[in-house]
Amino acid sequence: MQKPSLDRASEAGEAPQPLKEDVGATDPGPRNLGRDRQNPDVLAPPDTDSGEVPNLRFSFSDAHNRLEEGGWAREVTARELPVATTLAGVNMRLTPGGVREMHWHKEAEWAFMLDGRARITAVDQDGHDFIDDVGVGDLWYFPAGIPHAIQGLEEGCEFVLVFDDGNFSENSTFSLTDWFAHTPKDVLATNFGVSESAFSHIPSGERYIFQGEVPGPLPVSSPRGTAPESFSHRMLAQEPIRTGGGQVRITDSSNFPVSTTVAAALVEVEPGGMRELHWHPNDDEWQYFIEGKGRMTVFASEGTARTFDYRMGDVGYVPFAMGHYIQNTGEEPLRFLEMFRSDHFADVSLHQWMALTSCELVQEHLHVDREFMDTLRKEKRPVVE
Repeated sequence: MQKPSLDRASEAGEAPQPLKEDVGATDPGPRNLGRDRQNPDVLAPPDTDSGEVPNLRFSFSDAHNRLEEGGWAREVTARELPVATTLAGVNMRLTPGGVREMHWHKEAEWAFMLDGRARITAVDQDGHDFIDDVGVGDLWYFPAGIPHAIQGLEEGCEFVLVFDDGNFSENSTFSLTDWFAHTPKDVLATNFGVSESAFSHIPSGERYIFQGEVPGPLPVSSPRGTAPESFSHRMLAQEPIRTGGGQVRITDSSNFPVSTTVAAALVEVEPGGMRELHWHPNDDEWQYFIEGKGRMTVFASEGTARTFDYRMGDVGYVPFAMGHYIQNTGEEPLRFLEMFRSDHFADVSLHQWMALTSCELVQEHLHVDREFMDTLRKEKRPVVE
């Protein structure tokens, strides 16, 4: 397995250089050494990189953070990562009792819980209510237009939200307080059948995130409300696809029926392992890196390829049908989400493709020997050693 393009000096804590053997030159500065150490394959690309491929990485650490009483939120959309046209993401933190106010979107909302616990509530178009407490590794999905709210429980919570439009922005949310503030009080009084004085103290604008009281236990009689379809899912309760190099859990409409526009895989790659060479035949891939360090090379056809380095909190992106792999370049497990604007997860394995094609045809293409052909396996292994 090819090592990251990081010279011995940088491994010892000195400044990495854009220099490999007899190409490149040292960089005396000015420079951002922290960035260079985090992105060795951008500083000194592998020899196999070629041509122009757009940027496929953006860190939530570089995104504007909106701070509110009760939490914070930051987003990575097509504004921050222009190539990411199919999906957008929001990283949000709520304090114990912190409330992401009652709201709805033009886009569907998919979420993965990163830390703590939260209470989610919603009401569908037929008047059915939904309520659930979610923890680390749990998902939720609210279809476009379905009103909902999120509140941190005793330990608070952090999660990543994914929306099925790359140009989505949290600033375009339809919020309860914003609507009340922009509706005449006599109209509110008529609508709700009360006097105008009932609205004397409503907020003057959107509250977005605010501090509330930690809610009590879920009702025993109807712990998840009356909605006929669940808006939440326990992803970590799924039995993973295990291989020698790691494991994968896949969640799409086949096991989470309400999630009709976002499909996802939670991938865990052990040190020395790799998400195999593959591509996706259904849509672009939006990635969120949860833990560890990795490097991804994307093959974009026409003799072009580019390598990027990722770590926790980064967003990655692979345009439709482009071949790629992801190596674990650290000493700890690498965990990341693969997400697609689709109702189903689909990938094509390079290894499986060759194994299911005649030996003669593959050999005529690649000039490989028979020993190589005999090692090919017909079953798919998403993560390899």
